[in-house]
Amino acid sequence: MKPTLSIVVPAYNEAARLGQSLKSVFTYLNQTNANAELIVVDDGSSDETRNVAQAAFEFSGPTETVLISVRPNRGKGYAVRTGLLAARAPVAIFFDADLSTPIEEIPKVLAPIESEGYDLVFGSRALDRSLIGVHQPRRRELGGRVFNRVVRLATGLPFADTQCGFKAFRMSTCLPVIEAAVIDRFAFDVEMLYLAKAAGLRLKEVPVRWNHNDGSKVNVLRDSYRMFREVQLVRRRSRTSLSKIAIHPQTTQKSV
Repeated sequence: MKPTLSIVVPAYNEAARLGQSLKSVFTYLNQTNANAELIVVDDGSSDETRNVAQAAFEFSGPTETVLISVRPNRGKGYAVRTGLLAARAPVAIFFDADLSTPIEEIPKVLAPIESEGYDLVFGSRALDRSLIGVHQPRRRELGGRVFNRVVRLATGLPFADTQCGFKAFRMSTCLPVIEAAVIDRFAFDVEMLYLAKAAGLRLKEVPVRWNHNDGSKVNVLRDSYRMFREVQLVRRRSRTSLSKIAIHPQTTQKSV
């Protein structure tokens, strides 16, 4: 039976925590009787991520499982797109392997798609900061706010948090956007939101619970320049990307 929900989990050197995270996901899906598939994309890990994922799949119950290996490491954006393009369900969601946004928050991003007609719904840490349980170190939190300001200025996107790794897609309308996106690393979220909005899809930002977990692959000092440079590339490349989206007749033209 074809799944009604696809879950994509990008993973890069996540052997230490991926196993427990996947078990939590399977427990939730089994308790809610979800007709789902789970797709783990191992993005060129140099540790035991692949083996840990395969071991955790034994606890999947009725949930279908898929493991995709990307070699060499290409970046989180590439891994997310790879997983989304492999999804078979009409709605797909991706979230981070550390479950910084708890799995129980899934209904918050699914309901607007299923009952309100939205095409892309994404979690936000900034709309209601009282939902943050464990905060990031102050330097990282301030860096995130600066990055969001840069995103707003460079792209015109009105959203408070583009980087939270908890996003859901109506695949019939979002597939052309996913196919057209090209940024593989830090600003891939920004690019997909920018293209989706420019293509006339309906986007919604919703507050979700969130907890900081140690082990981030992003170094604020080392990677800040790359992040800002990629945001600049979003608008430069958007005309070419949008021309690709326009050729797909299933893309709806709705006002945001």
